[in-house]
Amino acid sequence: MTGVPKLHDDEVEIDSAVVERLLAEQFPRWAGLPVRVVERSGTDNVTFRVGDDLSVRLPRTSRNQGQVEMDLTWMPRLAPYVSLPIPEPLELGQPSEVYPFTWGVYRWLPGAPFTPESIDSTQAAHDLARFVRTLREVDTTGAPVPDDDPFSRGTPLAPRDEMFREALDELREHFDTERVLAAWEESLAADTWDGTPRWIHGDLMSGNLLVADGKLSAVIDFATARAADPAGDVLPAWWIFEGESRKAYREALEVDNATWLRARGWALSLVIIAIPYYMGRFPDTLPNGQASVADILTDFTAH
Repeated sequence: MTGVPKLHDDEVEIDSAVVERLLAEQFPRWAGLPVRVVERSGTDNVTFRVGDDLSVRLPRTSRNQGQVEMDLTWMPRLAPYVSLPIPEPLELGQPSEVYPFTWGVYRWLPGAPFTPESIDSTQAAHDLARFVRTLREVDTTGAPVPDDDPFSRGTPLAPRDEMFREALDELREHFDTERVLAAWEESLAADTWDGTPRWIHGDLMSGNLLVADGKLSAVIDFATARAADPAGDVLPAWWIFEGESRKAYREALEVDNATWLRARGWALSLVIIAIPYYMGRFPDTLPNGQASVADILTDFTAH
């Protein structure tokens, strides 16, 4: 039995035995295949590799439900148009006595999570920008739109302002709050967008970008994909790129100044708001967050 560390207080129990039983009960053609947890599964879902060709994804909490259903609808529609492979859902699993939510079986996508050492970052910047551009061009008719939730990507920054300030106040011993607030307020001043909604992935972090043979090989986890403000997919500029690769990503996407500032504000707020939540769970949360904020502030100073 392979246990899964919990990230949330309301998270259900998930381990390899649960997956084995779900498959045996609902999809017996895959029963008996080896099941092992994917260590970098993410904060919303736990992923298991099943045999050589399949993966199973299970929501950690009730609020993370619904992605499999969305994937079954939209992945087949997006896949022909985007420049990199994306998840291919195969089956929708149902709740049972061992697991309370719907869950999904997918085709396994080869590759390892992005790391700067695994790839030429400037080439990755161009390849990811091409993916974002092709995604943006897909027709958004009937596409999901952001929820009325301050955590929905591709939405205005202003609804996050109170949470941001409260979190920063908790962290006043660890940050130069005056500079952080100045950077935040500069982004808030650019927080006006009235353009045409475009498809965004919304969570282009390193764990959602796969690399194989030294190149980007796939983009996974479309839980935050919506028709929304394109600034939502400028966030990798801070999440995974730096220096020349960050510049290359911005140039390849032709990002204007206001969009850049909105994206930078989102990147900053995600870090600041997350630190108090995860600090007691993961010892690296604060130092990693401090490094990310310092990088963002460098851009603020240069700007």
